[in-house]
Amino acid sequence: MKRIEELWKKVYGDNESKKMDDLMKLLDEKKKKNKYFQKDKKWLEKGIIYSLYVDHFSRDLKGLKEKIPYLKDLGVKTIWLLPILESPMQDQGFDISDYYKVRSDLGTNEEFYELIDLIHENGMKIIFDIAVNHTSVEHEYFKKSRSSKVNPYRDWYIWNKDNKKYNSTRILFKGMMDSNWEYDEKTGEYYFHRFYEIQPDLNYKNPDVLIEMINILSFWKLRGIDGFRMDAAPFLWKEEGTNSENLEKTHLILKIFREALDYISEGTTLIAEANQPPKDVVEYFGQGDECHAAYHFPLMPKVYLAIAENKPEYIIQTLSEKNTPKIPDNCQWLVFLRCHDELTLEFVTEEERKKMLNYFLHDKRWSFREGEGISGRLMNLFKGDIRKILLAYSSMFSIRGTFINYYGDEIGMENNDDYYKIMKEITGYSDSRYFNRGPFDWELLEEIKSGKETDKLNLHKKIKEMIKTKNENEELFNQEAQLLIDDGILVSKRYKNGKKLLIYNNFNDKEKIIEDIHLEPYSYEWILKEE
Repeated sequence: MKRIEELWKKVYGDNESKKMDDLMKLLDEKKKKNKYFQKDKKWLEKGIIYSLYVDHFSRDLKGLKEKIPYLKDLGVKTIWLLPILESPMQDQGFDISDYYKVRSDLGTNEEFYELIDLIHENGMKIIFDIAVNHTSVEHEYFKKSRSSKVNPYRDWYIWNKDNKKYNSTRILFKGMMDSNWEYDEKTGEYYFHRFYEIQPDLNYKNPDVLIEMINILSFWKLRGIDGFRMDAAPFLWKEEGTNSENLEKTHLILKIFREALDYISEGTTLIAEANQPPKDVVEYFGQGDECHAAYHFPLMPKVYLAIAENKPEYIIQTLSEKNTPKIPDNCQWLVFLRCHDELTLEFVTEEERKKMLNYFLHDKRWSFREGEGISGRLMNLFKGDIRKILLAYSSMFSIRGTFINYYGDEIGMENNDDYYKIMKEITGYSDSRYFNRGPFDWELLEEIKSGKETDKLNLHKKIKEMIKTKNENEELFNQEAQLLIDDGILVSKRYKNGKKLLIYNNFNDKEKIIEDIHLEPYSYEWILKEE
């Protein structure tokens, strides 16, 4: 409580002491009601995370309960549900209209609580997305805010008489949005948004907003949610004359979130969705007192570049301490090959961006943000080359970090043109990310299960083997790997309690022999042995 008070005063000064008292009372009430406690505070370091849309994976919450055996058999330890809270679905659910209710098309809150319990009974954890930076225009908060200039909810959002304020703030959705301001005819003013115009930004300069968000987080914590992916975390605080990203008070707010949830009970994980260079992202760990985990965005494109140019040096350079500073012991990087968003090219050089577009933009419709990203699934980006896909997976398991598997990649799912066309027509946005957000292909999985020898059967089998090896040797995989390059081969070495794990990744388009191990082009070899 003392720490929360210190942080609060740094954000709001001494003028909001009553509001701070209100927060303390709220947290005491939540603490008394809490019945879900984490025994293992480092659960996120174990196994892999499986990321999915409920409606696209299993139609609804009841359907997802039936799919738990598939995920357990795959070896999943954490299920990450992409947006499931009530939403008009103009941005795939990231436009939330009710933070306390799951989407009615997915089921009821009671069905969701049953799902949470089932996931826990099967030895897995559950995290979900929560947009802490903005709401939908359909949220009651915003409806009240835009109803009149004197409504009590007016300053829950950011309004201005013109669109000149915060003009140093970059436009995130270049090519789709041409301003961060949207004119509202009803009150004759503009409201601020970092993403689509249907997603107005919340105003954290109003302490009521912060208290309400803590109430929301703690509501779901008490229901058994193990962690939250804090969508758009870098943008919470806005200041004139800055780019309104990564500001000090944004970090203070995130620390308050952390302290508030820890006060109720420790073990709830906060994940910073900060699409920033690692030197900026590490700030979201604080001194181990802010977010528990964050995504290593720059690593993803460098793995693709390494395979395209047969140069694993790209990976080593990205992970060097110069580019990826050390993080606190109680924090973790999340690593991935694909996700619901684009393959981001924000953190490569201009020359590397041109190369990436040349290597992987096989269809101009996949371009995102005017060439700053490429949408598409692994199968499409690598033109169906299973060798390269498995090499990419093996490379990710060769480094320390919790791996996120995007639903369907483990069976070789491909872009869904029909879904892209449908969503483009429904939303009016030519958002190329719709290509990689289509329904899970259960028919393809059944074909794979039939046992007929195909590339996709081999892909699925090999990925399961990697996950199984990791699950059975968590202590080894949680060690920092010694990485070196030998003639185009990325070698990873880990040691723990008399065990040794060696992973050889051949990035060459030719056969190679290393330490008496024969490696085919674009292949890998894992060796686990006693010292």
